[in-house]
Amino acid sequence: MDGTHDPRDTPYGAADTERWDTESDKQPGRTAFQRDRARVLHSAALRRLAGKTQVVTPGTLSGAWDASPRTRLTHSLECAQVGRELGAALGCDPDLVEAACLSHDMGHPPFGHNGEQALNDFASDCGGFEGNAQSLRLLTRLEPKRFVRDPRSGEHVSVGLNLTRAALDAATKYPWPRGAHPTDPDSPKFGVYEDDLPVFAWVREGAPRDRKCFEAQVMDWSDDVAYSVHDFEDGLHAGHIDPGCLFAEPERAEIWAVAVGRYVPADTDPQELADALDRLTAQEWWPRGYDGTAVAQARLKDATSQLIGRFCLAAEAATQSAYGPGRLGRYGAELIVPREVRNECAVLKAVADRYVMQRAEQEVIRAGQRIVIAELAAALTARAPEGLEPQFRALYTSAPDDRARKRVLVDQIAALTDASARSLHGTLTGARQTGP
Repeated sequence: MDGTHDPRDTPYGAADTERWDTESDKQPGRTAFQRDRARVLHSAALRRLAGKTQVVTPGTLSGAWDASPRTRLTHSLECAQVGRELGAALGCDPDLVEAACLSHDMGHPPFGHNGEQALNDFASDCGGFEGNAQSLRLLTRLEPKRFVRDPRSGEHVSVGLNLTRAALDAATKYPWPRGAHPTDPDSPKFGVYEDDLPVFAWVREGAPRDRKCFEAQVMDWSDDVAYSVHDFEDGLHAGHIDPGCLFAEPERAEIWAVAVGRYVPADTDPQELADALDRLTAQEWWPRGYDGTAVAQARLKDATSQLIGRFCLAAEAATQSAYGPGRLGRYGAELIVPREVRNECAVLKAVADRYVMQRAEQEVIRAGQRIVIAELAAALTARAPEGLEPQFRALYTSAPDDRARKRVLVDQIAALTDASARSLHGTLTGARQTGP
């Protein structure tokens, strides 16, 4: 993945580098996408990801690994490294892809996907909650960076980080509103709330309906690669995944049951998944007999590198075979990932799901987290604007109706880290916090 392409052969035009609010360039040597990347990297929303759960809540595991589990921030940094190199190899602007990878999880609330589900229940009557839609809202509205005067009210309103059109589009994994999934109207996945549709329409000007841009596809695959490989690595390192179970038929059947319908299409033959796992375990670098020693840790780290390279190089080769040489980007190509490789990635996801996320003690913890979100939401609803941070207190006070006020409460809760959610919950409810 050396990314050797003629820099003059660019897939980006003036519309791609346009910003919602036109700005002068303070540092004429930087590209628009370098500025995008810097804005995301220096944002408070990105820093807050350090305190948000990725898969396993910090403080809930035993052993040395528990001192430094992966968080949403470390995952985003790892996703960005993978995406930058893969994107560059295919001719994308690397800063553009990195900015998308860094920002793709910004909207996730405390407690990971568990918190996302609880917050979606609370927000059911004001448009629901979806982490990807929240990311767009953060980037274009909530993260304070640039303000403009609203010609209707005369007030100054935030336009968020005021990123370029291409950067916002690249960070949009699901380019449709709630209930408008192109093939599954019941899908919970969407990328924009109703009151953010004006900026979304601007971002998507000239884009094919419901189609992700090429950079968003690179970001999406990099996300899959990063979390599938690293969740598997962490599960082994923590002692929750026994390498031997991957060869036992009863255990393998449970892995296929987790994968089918969740990580691969529902009509996938489990034999395809068995073949995928067998291909991986047959590799010379596969971490057999992991025992936690320094030598074993080094072998495991090499295996993660081998897996990331395997998944990215396969996508690079298949895509370049289809499109030939030249720089790819925007809507000029589709990222092609061979089915066999997608199955290998899915198997790793299913293994981590089965042996790490589905552990009984983790479900007890998740149940407690859902209670924290539900009770916190109820307490804020009853006492708002008390308890809201100044930014959200002002938005709540100026909101035109109950629906808009509830959306502000959702924004406030989503911005919290795991620890600050527990702390605010305790302050508002008087509940004593006893665990993660």
